[in-house]
Amino acid sequence: MGKCLSLHTARKLWSHQWDQKWHDKQYKKAHLGTALKANPFGGTSHAKGIVFEKPNSAIRKCVRVQLIKNGKKVTAFVPNDGCLNFNEENNEVLVAGFGHKGHAVGDIPGVRFKVVKIAIVSLLAFYNGKKERPMSKTSKSEFLASHMSPETIIPAAYDIFSSNLTNPNLN
Repeated sequence: MGKCLSLHTARKLWSHQWDQKWHDKQYKKAHLGTALKANPFGGTSHAKGIVFEKPNSAIRKCVRVQLIKNGKKVTAFVPNDGCLNFNEENNEVLVAGFGHKGHAVGDIPGVRFKVVKIAIVSLLAFYNGKKERPMSKTSKSEFLASHMSPETIIPAAYDIFSSNLTNPNLN
C-alpha cells in the first residue's frame, strides 16, 4: 500500500507521520521521559560523587563512584596515563558523560562516564604537572598544629594574648 495521493488526504498524511515518529529511537527517548529517569545524572551534563572503590589494574583504569545528588553508583573511566594514581578512595570527583549518546565506547564495556576533576582540580592539570593535590581539612589542621604553634610565630603577640587571658580587667 503506497501513499495517499488524492486531494483530501492531508489529515491521513499528518496522522500517519504523527504515528511514525514514535518509531524513531531518538524521538522516543527524548519524549517518553523514561530515559531521563534511568539516567544517573538526572539530565545534567556533570555530577559530583565520592570514589568508594578502586578496582584492580586488570579493569581498564576505572573507579566506582557514588553520586552525591541521588546515591546512585556508576563506573567512571579515569583518562590519561597514570592519572589513576592521583585518585584515592573517598575523594570527591566530578564525573561527565563519556561516549556516544550515553553508550559505552571502544573496548570498555559498560563504562558510560569519565572523571573530569579530582578534589576541584582538573585531571589534566594533574597530568601536566601544573597542580598538586590540595590538602584535606584533617591533614591541613594536623600540619598547622605541628608546624605553627603560637610561640613560634610571634612571641610578642603570644605574650599579649596570654596576658589577656590571665588578666580579665584588660578588655
